[in-house]
Amino acid sequence: MTHREILEALAGLLAALFTALLSSTIVAVALPTIIADLNGTQTQFAWIITTALLANAASTPIWGKLADLFNKKLLVQSAILVFVAGSIIAGFATNVPVLLAARVIQGIGMGGLTALVVAVIGSIIPPRERGRYSGYMGAVMAVSMSGGPILGGIIVDSPLGWRWCFFISIPIAVVALLLLQRTLHLVTERKQDVSIDWLGAALLTAGVSVLLIWVSFAGKAGYYEWLSWETLVYVGAGVGLLAATVVVESKVADPIIPLKIVTERTTALAIVASIAVGVGMFGATAFLGQYFQTARGYSPTAAGLLTIPMVLGMLFASVVSGQLITRFGRWKPFLVLGAVLQVVGFGLLGFLDHATPMGLIGVYIAIVGLGTGMLMQNLVLAVQNTVSVRNIGAASSSVAFFRTFGGAIGVSVLGSILATRVTTLSADGFAALGIDTASAGGGGNLDLAALPEPVAEIIRHAYGDATGLLFLVAAVIALVTVAAVVFIPNRPLRKTIDIVTEGKVPAPAEQ
Repeated sequence: MTHREILEALAGLLAALFTALLSSTIVAVALPTIIADLNGTQTQFAWIITTALLANAASTPIWGKLADLFNKKLLVQSAILVFVAGSIIAGFATNVPVLLAARVIQGIGMGGLTALVVAVIGSIIPPRERGRYSGYMGAVMAVSMSGGPILGGIIVDSPLGWRWCFFISIPIAVVALLLLQRTLHLVTERKQDVSIDWLGAALLTAGVSVLLIWVSFAGKAGYYEWLSWETLVYVGAGVGLLAATVVVESKVADPIIPLKIVTERTTALAIVASIAVGVGMFGATAFLGQYFQTARGYSPTAAGLLTIPMVLGMLFASVVSGQLITRFGRWKPFLVLGAVLQVVGFGLLGFLDHATPMGLIGVYIAIVGLGTGMLMQNLVLAVQNTVSVRNIGAASSSVAFFRTFGGAIGVSVLGSILATRVTTLSADGFAALGIDTASAGGGGNLDLAALPEPVAEIIRHAYGDATGLLFLVAAVIALVTVAAVVFIPNRPLRKTIDIVTEGKVPAPAEQ
């Protein structure tokens, strides 16, 4: 393909990727309004994020296997159609269960787009030329991450309403579909020895889902206590399913999670660090928009603008650290510094309450952004530096896979902690006013406009004071990231495409 043909095809691919990334960020600041309109609860708030992340993570390796069997262009277009179907259902949802089902469908489409776009780019652009096009992908990621929350806030505050947070991705997806049909021409090179590990994927998703359900409802009024027979059943079933996953993955020819790769020291430690990064990045930060709106009374648009320091920190750290690593060939100091910055940022946010100055919050979340930006792609770089070219796809996708699952776990766990803490603080506030806690709902109602002002103020203060606890938990988890990256072997970045066998001198082409 010529440079012009690649750019034309790339336009369709990046438009498809943009819709997937936008759908993740545009909904964040709209969720408080959505939950209030659909009469949802804090637990459902967390699950609207979690379901999409779970479906995304679980479907990504399956889409990757399908790419080895069928035409990649057709698969990308299929993923776009799945995503559009989920977006339409979400936009017309009349209750939270329907919205959750739509988010699962969206997540499956998002998993396909994020996996297949990278695979197609690898199929049409040689590695030596790929660098000149990587800037376009970086720009798309930057616009979707920074512009999504702002656009979501503007839509929610406009006459269009929150439903257009889902509808707005549809025209972009249709344009991507048409562009790909016209510009992308791929020859299918089907690999005969590829099989899809459906059983492993099902067991892994089921095991994690059971544990997430347990965490979401444990300790809540009307459900079950943390120490109870229900907890024993849920935890036993979840751990049993994950143990069965390990057994299956050790025996199948093409496992979803290749154990030989993920148990290698560098990859294993990078996965541990990525899970912790996912918990912090998706989990703690998912509730920032809710804090700004529910606890501080900002509009959705303003809430989106207030998250910009974190996004700018991520972009600055990822770009600058990448340039410095390329120049000096040293990567580990950036990983350690990023992990430490995450601990510091989350630790400072642990002192958050309903009256913390907004300027300080901006500084704190910028520190979190700097740390996350140094970690995300550089963890993948560390893994890719230690594996053969044949295994780079599996190793890289494993890191991303566990990071997304870590995000799903983080949202669910931290959402459960927030709901429990808000209920306790609200009950204390209601008792001080002589209000019956049962009739007030314990802070479960997020439609503050429908509540009497004294009750709404108690709930706002409860959310503001409870959010700090989330970031303290995230700071503790970030300590795991520090420990993991410290023990990752500090191997020099290789100058060859593949690993050079001992005693073999690489040819000029390999160099």
